[in-house]
Amino acid sequence: MAKKQQEEPKAERDVSTEEKILQAARKVFTQKGYAATRTRDIAAEAGINLALLNYYFRSKEKLFHQVMAENLQQFFGIIAPIISDEQTTLETKVKLIAEAYIDELGQHPDLPLFVLSEIRNDPEQFKTRIPIDRLLPGAALFRQLQERRPDIHPMQFIINMLGMCVFAFVARPVFLAAGLTTEEGFAAMMEERKRLIPGWVEAMLKA
Repeated sequence: MAKKQQEEPKAERDVSTEEKILQAARKVFTQKGYAATRTRDIAAEAGINLALLNYYFRSKEKLFHQVMAENLQQFFGIIAPIISDEQTTLETKVKLIAEAYIDELGQHPDLPLFVLSEIRNDPEQFKTRIPIDRLLPGAALFRQLQERRPDIHPMQFIINMLGMCVFAFVARPVFLAAGLTTEEGFAAMMEERKRLIPGWVEAMLKA
């Protein structure tokens, strides 16, 4: 019994170290991208030596794939249940998508630039992890858009909607550097966009 009690803190420390490495990797990969990141950068950010990092994660590639999988899930996974819901109206879906993306990206404002940059570098990884070619055409949202505007491809509306939600966060560093807004001002604008985006989408559907 005494031996078991002695082993448990070690297990807790192991889990803590692994999570510390992942947290550091998320930060460094997001800031520098895959190509410019070195494992020693991640080890330094985590406050551990390189040998310990290599013990938990054998390569930079393995660590990156885990971080990228989490980021893709964050970036795309939040809308899957919304667009597939057969019970909600098109208007409700648009409102929920705007709120979900703005809330998520408000907490992780660097996520879109990182994910889009890495998708451009390795589109096959994205296709493997997020089967968007099967997810979107079979979604209730896709069908509702087709029914509302059969003369326009549903992807036109989806691209516009995602662009309105995501692009502001991609451009955020430019707005801040140029002095066009502050962190507080940007956050206030994003809150306002939750209300504005559904109205803009509705106007597009009626145009």
